[in-house]
Amino acid sequence: MGIELLEYQTTLKSRFSLSGIGVHSGKAVTVHFSPAEPDTGIVFQRVDEEASGRVIRALAAEVGETDLCTGLGDPAGDHVATVEHLMAALSAMGIDNVAIEIDGGEVPIMDGSASAFVEAFQQAGIETLAKKRRYIRIVKPVRIDIGSSWAEFRPHDGTRFEIEIDFDSPAIGRQSLSVDLNAEVFAREVARARTFGFIKDVERLWAAGYALGSSLENSVVIGEDHRVINMEGLRYKDEFVRHKMLDAVGDLALAGARFIGCFRSYRGGHRLNATALRHLLTDRSAFEIVETARRERGRGAEMVAVNAPVYAPWML
Repeated sequence: MGIELLEYQTTLKSRFSLSGIGVHSGKAVTVHFSPAEPDTGIVFQRVDEEASGRVIRALAAEVGETDLCTGLGDPAGDHVATVEHLMAALSAMGIDNVAIEIDGGEVPIMDGSASAFVEAFQQAGIETLAKKRRYIRIVKPVRIDIGSSWAEFRPHDGTRFEIEIDFDSPAIGRQSLSVDLNAEVFAREVARARTFGFIKDVERLWAAGYALGSSLENSVVIGEDHRVINMEGLRYKDEFVRHKMLDAVGDLALAGARFIGCFRSYRGGHRLNATALRHLLTDRSAFEIVETARRERGRGAEMVAVNAPVYAPWML
């Protein structure tokens, strides 16, 4: 293959913590990140008094809500909401195994983007483990349509995202972005894009128990006059579609492995991303599980993909 694949799994080099508030709950929360053994994956555990403390794996099978955020676990019991920005940073930075303890029901929103997580992972360091990493390689197109929205996976020699959005508001309009994703591209082009919303929706969201922690410090807000009301303006001229790409990277990280292929979506969101991923994983003919192997060619060596046994925890 013409792409560079990391051969071995990774984890963090050191334990650290981050604190903030939940964008929907408005409650203060602290998250502790610890190195984990190979094949642990990304696992959450609630450590507050309201939870039972069961381990929640960051997998598609654990998705319990997709309204305005992606939540894992049982919404009526142990659950962790708004995991998408954290999961995007972990996936894009190439971190496979982390044990996460959280003293509340929602990952802190930080500044509304994934940049705080990226910076924290860079400071903690990433350690390579002595266990092969496996990938999900798309071998045939898989598509879903929900109303005027659609999403599809297609074979591709790399990991690519092609995202298009279309909003009635002239502040956003129609925007598209295509990226061949790696850690450097994510940190530079995607990670700093913030979540966004409309001031006209605030009272409705509050009444439904959402956005209780939202503010101009963690969200891009569009006013009644269709202008961005944040004093500092936008971080990118097309920050809206970049944030939708950030969300897609995080939602698809719940496959349990990075995918080799292209994900495309039009007018997508958390529900569409989750449904597309479930549709892919239930079609066993649409993908194969692969890992890397070294094959000498002349004086050098390159990474090539080889068939590997199915890793059961990835399946639904």
